Amino acid sequence: MRIATATSVALLSLLPATGFSAEKMTWQDRVEITRGMVAEYAKVKVLLPKSKKPLEFNADGTWDKNEWAAAAKQFGPAGRNGDLVQITNVEIQADRLVFQINGGFKGGRHWYDGVQIGAGPSSNPTMNPVGGNDSNAPGGTALVLLFHKPLEPIKAAELKKMLAPVLDFEKRTATEVYSESLPPEVQKAIKEKRVREGMTHEQVLMAVGRPTHHERETVDGVEQESWVYGLPPGKITFVTFVGDKVTKVKDEYAGLGNVSQDAPTVKH
Repeated sequence: MRIATATSVALLSLLPATGFSAEKMTWQDRVEITRGMVAEYAKVKVLLPKSKKPLEFNADGTWDKNEWAAAAKQFGPAGRNGDLVQITNVEIQADRLVFQINGGFKGGRHWYDGVQIGAGPSSNPTMNPVGGNDSNAPGGTALVLLFHKPLEPIKAAELKKMLAPVLDFEKRTATEVYSESLPPEVQKAIKEKRVREGMTHEQVLMAVGRPTHHERETVDGVEQESWVYGLPPGKITFVTFVGDKVTKVKDEYAGLGNVSQDAPTVKH
């Protein structure tokens, strides 16, 4: 099988490095935050409104309740107390983190726009591989965690504690319940935040979150999908899908010389 590695790396090298002005944050710090937060589920503890601009929440656990109430009155709720919501993207800026929730704000949506009818159990919501409304909450919004000083290295576990007044990550989520039904080797890969051959789109999302970039191509009459993780300079990981299964995992090191390696093949 072939994969458009050179093309993908070239495309990624042209992407603007938005949100990377926090000088004390290393590439590894950013990866840890992204992998630890993106695709995570949380229970809403207060009325979480939809809002055109990200809802401001301070790192000391305080927020302007009147401002949130005004947003809820204007646009309605993105989540009510007890609703399950999902972090679908994280933007790292100089002194703040912006969390996209349930795909972000989409004006004019009705509560029923995101309803999906499926045959699966209600405790295991269907996940859209590259975003979407993946919860039982009415809609999407964004929340900005304000530090009021240059951002320093911080772990995802600490961020979850900071957000605890409004989002509860500690309860058993739909993701955790689902992961316990998976084969032990897949559970291990998800826990270790890595991708292995044979995983599905949903399982890859659980392991490493949303891709930086994705593309499709047809090789020898077979349609393939490539998910790309990382930005140059550094390690770029290419995950190739045929249908809903990972068929190849490959690492490239853009901007660090011509070094590349395939991830260890896992036989099934």
